[in-house]
Amino acid sequence: MREKQTPRKAVLNIAPAAGRRYEMGGMTSYFLADEEETSAEYSISEWWLEPHQAGSGPHSHETQDDMFFVLEGVMTFFIDGKRIEAPKGTFLRAPAGIEHDFENSSDVRAGFLNIQVSGGFERDMPAIVRWFVDNPPEKD
Repeated sequence: MREKQTPRKAVLNIAPAAGRRYEMGGMTSYFLADEEETSAEYSISEWWLEPHQAGSGPHSHETQDDMFFVLEGVMTFFIDGKRIEAPKGTFLRAPAGIEHDFENSSDVRAGFLNIQVSGGFERDMPAIVRWFVDNPPEKD
């Protein structure tokens, strides 16, 4: 008799640009694995920013380490008061409690893979999307 698989034991196969999509103006995220698939132990998402797009704003996570791997372009990260220019292939970690932010200040689209340990961050995504709808960036 075969045991029922727990979420962490099931194979995941997510196609490119699939997953749970969230639009925030010039920023789009795709959640690939989160609470539902990981038993809330971690979260993995892709974030893509259009040229000259601000990120989420300075924030910290009380219990989650936030890790970033730049997939394309050059991202600018602000971690613990330091500005870091991060080209494709760069890995960064903002430990729990450390203030951080990101932006794409370049002339081309840029993106990063985001891993959060522990999981559960995706619960905040509907409120974050609403905030971006209610607070569109001012046009020059």
